[in-house]
Amino acid sequence: MKGIVVTHYNPAQRGILWVVVGVLAVIGLFVYDTPVSASPVFATSLCGDGSAPDYGFTYNQQQAHWTVGWQDYVSEQAVSEVDALLDRLNEDFIAQTMILFQSPAQVGNRVNCGVHFLRYMQLGQPEGERKDNGFVFLIVVEPTRIDVHYAVGLGLPALTASDLTTLNRTAEEAYQSTRSMDQALLALVQGFDRVARGKYTPLISAAPAPQTIDLPQLPSGPLGILSICGLLCLGVPFVLWVLFQMARNGIGFNSSGFGSRGRMGNPFGGGNPFGGGGGGRGGSPSRGGSGSGRSGRGN
Repeated sequence: MKGIVVTHYNPAQRGILWVVVGVLAVIGLFVYDTPVSASPVFATSLCGDGSAPDYGFTYNQQQAHWTVGWQDYVSEQAVSEVDALLDRLNEDFIAQTMILFQSPAQVGNRVNCGVHFLRYMQLGQPEGERKDNGFVFLIVVEPTRIDVHYAVGLGLPALTASDLTTLNRTAEEAYQSTRSMDQALLALVQGFDRVARGKYTPLISAAPAPQTIDLPQLPSGPLGILSICGLLCLGVPFVLWVLFQMARNGIGFNSSGFGSRGRMGNPFGGGNPFGGGGGGRGGSPSRGGSGSGRSGRGN
């Protein structure tokens, strides 16, 4: 009958066994933790640390407002007031301006951040006398203060560093004294409007001079009367024929103009005979650039 074989270890062997078990346990823990810690983590590029073409931005390049990232900081009423000022600066070909709000956690190099945003949004006129007139204010919202920077396009050399730095400090002081981001934003944009208009006048294309048409002079006396009668005899039948053709084709006429049956007004269909969107007053304009976004300097 076979018995059970019992292996006896001496103290030295037992010590070696425990060392081996301990080493295996440590190796097991290391292998278990390695896959989690070894996977690389890539941080999103901070504003100012990115590179062309998008510089790390994902914003839509056509915005509803000239102010971007405002939702957590200022009221819609203040943003609308800013839009009114910056719309006029843009329409006068003085400056195409955007304001970018960021938290400190979103920004790396603050000077580069404004410059990169100007380039990404392609601010400034693409051509003409006011080419590259893009401009950006960056407002970094810190826990107890704001830090304001600017970026200016190559087409705005008259806007000096002294003028623009003063505007930055004015906005920062307005926030410190009022604790109102609305007041700080309006002070910044109103001050910029004054400075920019002091350096650049509105660029308005001269309207072409109206052209006059010299109508032939009708002879006076009995011969003139006969000429008028002859024109009426020829013109009235022609007008009646045109009206008859319009009636046959289902074209009517009202105070708004000509139109087909069931759609009076614009004969081309729709409210605007020239096409295009409904921007401007009462519409929903998109705001952004269409130029090269060439920037000269920032601070």
